[in-house]
Amino acid sequence: MKSIKCLLIDDEPPAVELLEKYASMIEQLEVVGTSHSAIKAFDMLKDTSVDLMFLDIQMPVLNGIDFIKSLKNPPAIILTTAYREYALDGYELDIIDYLLKPIAFDRFLKAVDKYRERNTLIAAENSPSATIDKEPEHIFFNVNRTHHKLFLKDILHLESLKDYVRIHSIKDSLVVKGNLGTILSQLPDNQFVRTHRSFAVSLKHISSYSQSEVEINGKKIPIGSSYREAFLKNMIG
Repeated sequence: MKSIKCLLIDDEPPAVELLEKYASMIEQLEVVGTSHSAIKAFDMLKDTSVDLMFLDIQMPVLNGIDFIKSLKNPPAIILTTAYREYALDGYELDIIDYLLKPIAFDRFLKAVDKYRERNTLIAAENSPSATIDKEPEHIFFNVNRTHHKLFLKDILHLESLKDYVRIHSIKDSLVVKGNLGTILSQLPDNQFVRTHRSFAVSLKHISSYSQSEVEINGKKIPIGSSYREAFLKNMIG
């Protein structure tokens, strides 16, 4: 399990000692530095890799809130303070958690778990599989310099009109300048398939099909001989 590199910042030595003690009780936490001032911590961040920072708010010269605002790419932060009124400031800065002194170990542990949960969520969102699986829910089409939103789930089929394409949806239709191949390239290929030189259809809206035609929403759409094999493969899976 990858360690969580922590920096502890508090102007009161006993407070830092308590945080060190709590951190030592959690195997994954690795304290890579401690500081009694935000100014010193600023320099430490330049040379030390830090995942999570436990930061006091009320400190001399530079307080915790202003310290956070001074950082271009701050690590994840858990605020520690004896003053409840600072909580709103902390949450506006996207803080992981806010620990009110005196800090109990169970509350410290809960804050660390919040950090873990956020990390897990970010990792899942950024994983290759998540990127592959994530498909757009809608697309904007430019018509006379106005961008119109169409939800992919509502598109029934597309029809070529020489230099334009008519996109038929559940609610209405939209005529877009371009050719069928170009418009189709903007749509997920696992949801839409070409059946003819002049038509493409939404697979999810097909109610029936044969060797020569597809039925969608009561409309018969031809299947051209050049597209039949690829279409049938999509239907059979």
